[in-house]
Amino acid sequence: MQRRTVLKTLTTGAASLGLSKLQGRGILNSALDPLGYAGRFEPTWSSLANYQVPEWFKNAKFGIWAHWGPQCQAEYGDWYARGMYQEGSEQYKYHIKKYGHPSKFGFKDVINEWRAENWNPEELVSLYKKAGAQYFMALANHHDNFDLYKSKHQPWNSTKIGPKKDIIGQWAKAAQNNNLPFGVSVHAAHAWSWMETAQRSDKNGPYKGIPYDGKITKNDGAGKWWDGLDPQELYAQNHPLSENSWDNGMIHRQWNWGNGVAQPTKAYCENFYKRTIELIDRYNPELIYFDDTVLPLWPVSDAGLRIAAHLYNKSIKDHGQLRSVVFGKVLDEQQRKCMVWDIERGQSNKIEPLPWQTDTCIGGWHYDQRIYDRNQYKTTKTIIHTLADVVSKNGNLLLNVPVRGDGTIDEKERAVVEGIAAWMQVNSEAIYSTRPWTVFGEGPAMESQAPLSAQGFNEGKGKPFGAQDIRFTTKGNILYAILMGWPTESRILIKSITGKNKVTGVELLGEHTKLSFEQTDNGLAVQMPAVPQGKDAFVIKINGAIS
Repeated sequence: MQRRTVLKTLTTGAASLGLSKLQGRGILNSALDPLGYAGRFEPTWSSLANYQVPEWFKNAKFGIWAHWGPQCQAEYGDWYARGMYQEGSEQYKYHIKKYGHPSKFGFKDVINEWRAENWNPEELVSLYKKAGAQYFMALANHHDNFDLYKSKHQPWNSTKIGPKKDIIGQWAKAAQNNNLPFGVSVHAAHAWSWMETAQRSDKNGPYKGIPYDGKITKNDGAGKWWDGLDPQELYAQNHPLSENSWDNGMIHRQWNWGNGVAQPTKAYCENFYKRTIELIDRYNPELIYFDDTVLPLWPVSDAGLRIAAHLYNKSIKDHGQLRSVVFGKVLDEQQRKCMVWDIERGQSNKIEPLPWQTDTCIGGWHYDQRIYDRNQYKTTKTIIHTLADVVSKNGNLLLNVPVRGDGTIDEKERAVVEGIAAWMQVNSEAIYSTRPWTVFGEGPAMESQAPLSAQGFNEGKGKPFGAQDIRFTTKGNILYAILMGWPTESRILIKSITGKNKVTGVELLGEHTKLSFEQTDNGLAVQMPAVPQGKDAFVIKINGAIS
């Protein structure tokens, strides 16, 4: 049937049954879909609640993220494009020393300096695949509002300025070559308020009262490198400041577009929507991470709802089934049915009924030379412990490996990634395609679990894991007990395995011999080898009726 006939049939059917009724049931989009098929999802919470997390994601458990963009060019930490305009801050002082005053050399000029000259996406994604990543995520834009892909709706993008490369296109190709599902992270909805610091000026010193470059316009570019470009399409600052905008911490309290934040215009919201739809349609990501409370621009706009519905419908059209995943933060019970709940730098303290994800980082989100110099990267051991803890509670781990401005990772980061690869080579069967047990674990660390705060941020606030801490995963009739350290005693007791769990065999992954065991009234006693063959965490594989 030709497309025109299909559209006529759909239109006639919609008219006869009542279009609003069909829309209410989530059968048709609010307008006939431009791709020419009837959408399965409507941009409403009730319709999106029909979402089912795809099995591939439930089985994947581990992904790696390249949270990389022009803010990494300075190699001076997170939120550089905001912090460089905060008078007296470390990033402000660094910026003046390295580049000059932000009234003369703004973030737009940092972008122009970024070249990504040593970037090899194929080598990096291959390394991450070797480390056990089952999906790969790349930054598509940050709160700095710069698109890292070919964009019709944002002239400030990486194909025209800075590297003059299609960053997302090349990441996507590398992911495809390594047979990894590809994802993008989208953060630009918050540029409206996040970049307000660029509207400021110094309160002290020789540049007192001289405005930074946040409100310059296209007309100011005559004869400059950015001649013909409008900085307002990058900074998005043609609006009054939010309430208490000079309070640098206010941005966090206004993240959900409340508490006095300057309200974004409809044009701003629609531009964000068009940019993101273009990103989806051009690069076909299977995952989208939104760094937002719930969805982008919610509740001042339904742009995020429309984007989620479009992605789900496109996935069904392209694959014959829904393979896509959308991540959102600070979700209520209803919203967690519509997408996957993401916890930033933190973990749930219980087995969650629905799949979820922790996102965290080896160091900072944007590359920071200071973290390298001070040897402050997370260790392989910390990453493995986090992975085991998250998976035991029905979650996935998304790990950012910070990338330098030139597109490379440093040797200390590489060592951590290679350490993960070595552990996964022996123990990955306790991670992939597993499901939670009746309890997620046992041991002293459970007694001091830190509560979540806002998006998460309880990482590292509880008691450190030790040899007595165990996390459990299951696969069929197999129970995996992941020991967070090598026991000091040769005989260990796993208290959670009671007499009703009929154990038929016990082994240590990486060993070639069975372990002696005894089921007692107090738990399962296991005789451990004298010397460990691995490090960081050790997996006991237990066969039998463990339900």
